Amino acid sequence: MGARPSPEEARRPGVPTWTFPLLLAGTVAVVVALAGLGPGRGASAGAEPRVPAAGVAAGAAPDVAAAPSGFDARSTYLGDCAICHGVDGRGTSRAKAIADRGAADVDYALSTGRMPLPPLAERHVRIVRHPPRYSPPEVAALVAYVSGLGGGSGVPIPHVDLTHTDLAQGGELFRGQCAACHAWAGNGGALLNREAPSLHRSTPTQIAEAVRVGPGTMPAFGEAAFTDDDLNSLVAYARYLDHPRDRGGNALWHLGPLPEGMVAWVFGIGLLLLTLLWIGESAHSQPHTWREP
Repeated sequence: MGARPSPEEARRPGVPTWTFPLLLAGTVAVVVALAGLGPGRGASAGAEPRVPAAGVAAGAAPDVAAAPSGFDARSTYLGDCAICHGVDGRGTSRAKAIADRGAADVDYALSTGRMPLPPLAERHVRIVRHPPRYSPPEVAALVAYVSGLGGGSGVPIPHVDLTHTDLAQGGELFRGQCAACHAWAGNGGALLNREAPSLHRSTPTQIAEAVRVGPGTMPAFGEAAFTDDDLNSLVAYARYLDHPRDRGGNALWHLGPLPEGMVAWVFGIGLLLLTLLWIGESAHSQPHTWREP
């Protein structure tokens, strides 16, 4: 029927046949490494969430020792805080009133190191987390003094009890009210002209205080929005995000669906294409057998 092709014509020129198996093996190795070898945020995949010891109100505001004998809360307030917040805590043109904000607001600002600001700080300086300037007993003394300026009004420091919480409910509350700004993994996120902070460095009490008082531009959630049980569950879920159970393999740095989709397209589709190319190249590399008519 046709002329028998020569041995040179039977094998098409192209990419060497060993190239595609090598690329295929390399792609498989990368996918396997991404799928199951990387721990998420310091804990192995599948790690159980931290469970407080029975009978301990985990995250509750700890009992602090009395302030050092040489520490005077009033003098410290007048020296470090009054220049912006006023001698009576009613605020000035530089900063808001804090006398009637309550103990939770003052404790949050001091314990997270957001206050006091440096003496020469500009009026609209960005307020971020820093190591606290005062020790816990000194913070407690300052909180008591400032709260006294407002007659004890405002939001008290929440009592957080993580011994009986509902992680599923806490997750629903977090995703519905918090994830839009703080990201679904609690890593924080960029907003217009500001940034929602990460939650991983916050203590349970600090998270509860932020929910109740709404620091900065964050909205405050009172008991009408979150009951105390809701708040406990929300805080428990936020702490669970420190070491989540990453079902299905590598957590991909908890960045969300974008890297997951990238892995699916780049490695998954790439692996499929390499497989098809290898099959096609292997078929073309086989010599054809011709039968005489």
